[in-house]
Amino acid sequence: MYKRPNLAKRVLPTAIALSLLVPAAGFAPVVYGQEADGLEEIIVTGARGRPRTVGDSPVPIDVFSAQDLEDVSYTDTNDILRTLVPSFNLARQPISDGATFIRPAQLRGLPTDKTLVLVNSKRRHRASLVSIGGSGTQNADLATIPSSAIQSMEVLRDGASAQYGSDAIAGVINFILKENNEGGSISINTGEYSEGDGESTTVTANIGLPLGDDGFLSISGEFMEADATLRGSQYCNSWFCVDPTLPGYNSSASYTTFTEDPTYQAGVAAANTGFGDVVQPWGNPEQESVSLFFNAGYQIDADTEAYAFGNYMDSEGDGSFFYRYPRNGTIEQLREKDGGIYDPLEKYPGGFTPRFFGEQEDMSLVGGIRGEWDNGITFDFSARHGENEIQYTLANTINPSLGRASQKSFRPGDLVNEETQFSADFTNEFEVSGFANPLLLAFGATYLDESYEVVEGEPNSYKAGPHSIQDPFGFCSGTSPTSAGSAVIANGSTLNCADSSDPVFTVVGVGSNGFPGYSPQFSDVYERTSYAVYADVSTDLTDNLFVQGAVRYEDYDDFDSEVTAKIAARLEITETFAMRGSFGTAFRAPTPGQQGTTNVSTRLPNGFPVATGLFPAGGPVAGALGAVALEPEKSKNLTLGFIANFGDLDVTVDFYQIDIEDTTNAVSTRDVSTDPTSGAAYDNYLKLDAAGVPGANSIGGVFYFANGFDTTTKGMDIVATYPLTENTNVVASINYNDTEFDSDPSAYLNVEDQFDFENLLSDWRSNFTVTHSLNNNIRLLARASYYGEWENSNRNPWPNIQKYDGTWFVDLEASYQLNDNWRFTIGGRNVGDEYPSKDAIGDYCCGRDYASGSYVDWQGAYYYGRVSVNF
Repeated sequence: MYKRPNLAKRVLPTAIALSLLVPAAGFAPVVYGQEADGLEEIIVTGARGRPRTVGDSPVPIDVFSAQDLEDVSYTDTNDILRTLVPSFNLARQPISDGATFIRPAQLRGLPTDKTLVLVNSKRRHRASLVSIGGSGTQNADLATIPSSAIQSMEVLRDGASAQYGSDAIAGVINFILKENNEGGSISINTGEYSEGDGESTTVTANIGLPLGDDGFLSISGEFMEADATLRGSQYCNSWFCVDPTLPGYNSSASYTTFTEDPTYQAGVAAANTGFGDVVQPWGNPEQESVSLFFNAGYQIDADTEAYAFGNYMDSEGDGSFFYRYPRNGTIEQLREKDGGIYDPLEKYPGGFTPRFFGEQEDMSLVGGIRGEWDNGITFDFSARHGENEIQYTLANTINPSLGRASQKSFRPGDLVNEETQFSADFTNEFEVSGFANPLLLAFGATYLDESYEVVEGEPNSYKAGPHSIQDPFGFCSGTSPTSAGSAVIANGSTLNCADSSDPVFTVVGVGSNGFPGYSPQFSDVYERTSYAVYADVSTDLTDNLFVQGAVRYEDYDDFDSEVTAKIAARLEITETFAMRGSFGTAFRAPTPGQQGTTNVSTRLPNGFPVATGLFPAGGPVAGALGAVALEPEKSKNLTLGFIANFGDLDVTVDFYQIDIEDTTNAVSTRDVSTDPTSGAAYDNYLKLDAAGVPGANSIGGVFYFANGFDTTTKGMDIVATYPLTENTNVVASINYNDTEFDSDPSAYLNVEDQFDFENLLSDWRSNFTVTHSLNNNIRLLARASYYGEWENSNRNPWPNIQKYDGTWFVDLEASYQLNDNWRFTIGGRNVGDEYPSKDAIGDYCCGRDYASGSYVDWQGAYYYGRVSVNF
């Protein structure tokens, strides 16, 4: 079995080296955090050049302080966002290749590749994972940003491509890093689920150090480890049932030959070690990570400052694929070169469940200098470089086509994403007659170089072994043995060429089962460069009317140039009521990863494993099936809302509509078959074979990304705050979101995928939080989160639809401040131990009880304790 390496031994030397290099690396910009108590939060996102207050912003922006983040029991930044922002949804997919470790998310019903992520207002590099389904999301991994490093978080819920560039269709998330030059904090958080599993421990720390008399260095770190959870049931389906005592067991089925064999049951028991009592686990994966972030700045003179910030993260996790039971197309008897029969049950007497290990390394460095010239023009020159790499290992599996010679673990290859960017940003103010305030012009230019590399796996992980074809050793000529066949028969072989079911004719899959390795044919580096120029103008036309306009030109060497624009305004009707709105165009260019990624994974339609291949839309394989190269997605974004104060009650309401043309999405899987009578499926096989795809005869399905259809997303955000008493505050956040097709998608998606695209996400999401302070040292928190109704479908048969009721989750927490330094916290998430409904339409097989890819949590109650100390 694969043995996980010691993470601490690998990371510690790098961490020490990074900490030593930090003082000389550069410095961080002065950023605007939350003002002192009683003042409004100051934001830097959404209006280039001059910070504004939340209430003065012409577009909806949420600002969360360090205390807001600390009030969330999670430490993973993804989960913090999901808790605080109702329109941000997050899934945990236990069996989905790399998405097991880098979780897919959505903002305003749109995948996160349509949300731009910034750190200190600088673009964050993408992760190397391209999700193999849905929109093929490739975006920054928020889990690489430790919560201990964050001073505040700003979420712009509006399209902003004209201001920040590609990707900002749904919005912008900006993480402002801590800039303390003294003091620090340490926090230890540990807990587990009420089921008695999933124990996790997180240690976070921050320390501020001076850089001379005029600088600061803030270093933050996080160590996290979490055990797996188990929320599935034993594998028992009509095609195979592991346990003879289960209600679904069929004593007359052919699989009883194995399940009632003591050798098989002993093999199952041995294979279940670490899986509980099931052959296929469903739940959170086991994970471990170490993350470091630094933020530094130095005031060179009264008008100039230098800055730098960056990170290093190393994480690893493991999960499982689907269980391979005997005679499922993978565990098949094979006729070997000596004429004897080999059975993979010799290696795995109880069948096997491939184990998937991913190690992610993420690093970045941003540096620059900014200030103001004597003529009043401000400048900011910066450079950044970011890298993300995922190294895969597959264990507890085989390359079926290699037969007896197959090993049990493989290195199927790596994925690497790199970005380098240079930017220059300027502002200047102009007095304009008749305007209430000077006109602010922000302008700048940027150059971006991107690359995405698919690294070849070890040869045996993709090699087409002898058993990828029938009769690989030439034993038969028609129904009669050849001389080679006669020779092995003479030596005692049971070879029977007249029997079409003889193992000599059996064909099995190519590559490490579950995740075949990247072959040389599909291992490559995909690169592109782009540059952009922009201008942003804003002013107060009158004391009551603020207006803003922005335009941006971007040119990509692999696409035509794009121009986006935006206008926004805020009109103060009275001192307690203001209207705001915006209209803009935006776009998202397909990433090099989306254009170049390839993957062959095993899926289980009707429980039978089928190798399914994803191929680049612009490549020869997908092109043979009718695919064309990807083009940018273009959108129009309209927002209209108001800000109101009714005494102590503050309310913002914003309506929005996002129209996207040429949405990128994976097409529904095209069937592939070597059966000449299977029509289009056979034609697809011929095309794959002609394109030179290894093991084309063992692939059962193919898909690719396409600009398949247009969509319209409509929604509403409501945010309200109210102090019930001097010591009690209430915050309510409500989101309604609905996405529908705006063109006919039937040429790209089957009926099930069409239905799920529009209905699998809850339309309503809300959070209600109450905090109460007692005696200045006890703080109580209660939070109720709501997920509205949603639906799931299964096209076998069609229509077969399950409606899920809305679900409430309640979190409770109590903190005791012992003194100025020490604080103790206990709490529980989902204290009512609520679960969504179980699958009732047979869409989730193989021991999976819940919709594991759902955005509704299905882990149950979690209880934790935390000790924090400030110094």
